[in-house]
Order: sequence, then C-alpha cells, then structure tokens
Amino acid sequence: MMMPSVFLFYLTCVFCGKAAQMDALKLSSSVHQQHSLISVDAGNEVTLSCFYAEDVAMFYWYKQSLGEKPRLIATFYKYEKNGTFYGELKNNERFNLATMKGKINLIISDLRTSDSATYYCATSYTFIFEFAEGTVVSVHGSGLNIPAQVHQSASESIQPGGSVTLNCTVHTGTCDGEHRVYWFKHSGQAHPGLIYTHGGSNDQCERKPETQTHSCVYNLWMNSLNVSDAGTYYCAVASCGHMLFGNGTRLNIENQVDCSFQVYFWTGFSAFTTLLSVLLAACLYIISRKQSCPCTEYQARLSSSSKTNVKGYQKGENLYYVALRETEINTRKQRDDTWSECVYFSVKLQN
Repeated sequence: MMMPSVFLFYLTCVFCGKAAQMDALKLSSSVHQQHSLISVDAGNEVTLSCFYAEDVAMFYWYKQSLGEKPRLIATFYKYEKNGTFYGELKNNERFNLATMKGKINLIISDLRTSDSATYYCATSYTFIFEFAEGTVVSVHGSGLNIPAQVHQSASESIQPGGSVTLNCTVHTGTCDGEHRVYWFKHSGQAHPGLIYTHGGSNDQCERKPETQTHSCVYNLWMNSLNVSDAGTYYCAVASCGHMLFGNGTRLNIENQVDCSFQVYFWTGFSAFTTLLSVLLAACLYIISRKQSCPCTEYQARLSSSSKTNVKGYQKGENLYYVALRETEINTRKQRDDTWSECVYFSVKLQN
C-alpha cells in the first residue's frame, strides 16, 4: 500500500508542474496594447484598446498620472455585461468600457488636460497578474496657457560602436514646478515606445531673473550604438500639469565598411604581386639563357671546324713562326667576316 501512495503523490506533483508551465505559456502572450503614445487635443475622444487571449476572463485598467503611482480605475469580468469604475471615475459619463471578441476598449470622451497619464491594461489568470505595455495619453488644449517650448537638435550621425548625447532644452516660462522627462523612440516600424524617464530633479535648470523664464537641459547618453538604435528620439516634459513634446532628433547610424574585407583584399593583392614578381624574374632568366646559348654553341662549332696551319720562316739569324688559324668556309653558306680571325705568333732566336 505504501508504494502506490508514493507513486500517486509524485504523479500529482508532476501533473501540477505541467499545469503551471501551461499557465505560464498562456500568460506570456495573454494581453497587449496597440499604441504606446497617443497625442490628442482637448475636447476630443480617445479609444484605448487592450487585446487579450480567449482564455482570459478578468481585466483591469490602471491610470498612472505624472509623478504618481498607478491606481485602479476600472475592472471588467468577461461574463458580465458592464464593468466597474472606481474613485473619481465612478459614475463619470466620460469614461466607458466596450468589449468585443478578443478586445476590450477604454473610451474617454471630452478629454481634459487632467486626463494626461499612462493607462495600463492588465489581466489575471490563476491568481497571476500580467500588465500590458501601457499607453501614454497626452492631451493638448486651451488649458496650456504657459509659454513653454521644448527644443531638440534636428539630427545626429554616428558610426557603429560610437556614443552620442541627445539634448532636450525646455523653456517653461514662469512655471517653477518640478519636471519629469520622458524619452520616446520611434523607429518607423512600430509606434513610439518609452525608453527612459528622468526623475523630478531640477538640478539642470537655470532661472533668468531678467526674463522671468525657467530653462532646463536634459541629456540622454547612449553608447555602443548599432544599426538597431537608429530612429527618431522624442523628448517629452511634464511640467505644471502639462505634457510638452519636442520635434524629435533623428539618429542616423552610418554604414561602416567591413575591416575584414579590406584585410582579405590587401592580403590577396600582396600575394598576387609577389607571385607576379617571381614569374617575371623566371621569364627574364629564361630569356637571358636562350640569348647566350647560340653564341656558345657557335663558338664551339667554330673551334671544332677550324684548323690551324703553322708556317715557319727564317731570315738570316732570325727564325719566325707564324701560326695561321683559318676558318673553313662552307661553299653553300655565305661567309661571315665577323667570326674570322687570325692569330700570329712570333718567336725570335738569338745566338
């Protein structure tokens, strides 16, 4: 009886582990939001979409205002008709939930500047919560009465592996509130996504008493850049309850010629040059040998075919010997005087 009980216990553990793994796999792709950033004018309407998997039943919407923690604003159960709103949004006709197959929408009408925030959609599955990417809603309208501006450099060109510092200069007029800076990246293939935020520190701000303006400079430093870092980077500043956007800085990653190709090219060129030099030297040597051989053979033929006649003459007490070297002339060939020569030897005898 002991062994079947232990076996059943282990079998139950394995089944539970497999079920947990399946839950995790389902959870990994259960919810996502379509847009990362939406900019809209006050008084208009915006629809935030949340896409979910079929097996998800419980949904949550959270709102995170600038500089605050996320707070729950609405819940929705898949098998009920209406959702529930909380806090100041309870019984607020400007906020509504609309559901359809595979999607739940949060609709905000008659937008106000106070609606500027980041909205998160979340789901729960077997007591585990999963949050989507979030959508930043920026509301522009007549409530923006402060003379504020955000300036960014137009473009930057960087070599792969290099570094760059993107600048964001903010002129907020007479507003002295703390700033919160957001950096967004737009690569052209997807909607702009949030990549970095600065805290509410004004250490980089400077006030000019003569003009009553408040100027701040914020930097985004990036290093070890590659092609995937190319895109347009936007600076957004939350100041005095408003969100201010810059025109964006275009970051270009210049193409770099592969150094290994240059190494291979010059190595091959050097080897080819060396081989060509060796071949030229060998050709010159062979040519020089061919030019010298006929002379040697011709001289040897002359030596073998020539005969020497020795004649002696005596006049008085002096004896003269003359050695004549005559070249046989082939009657069938024309004589070449260049190779004709005579050698004279003189011997003098004295008593």
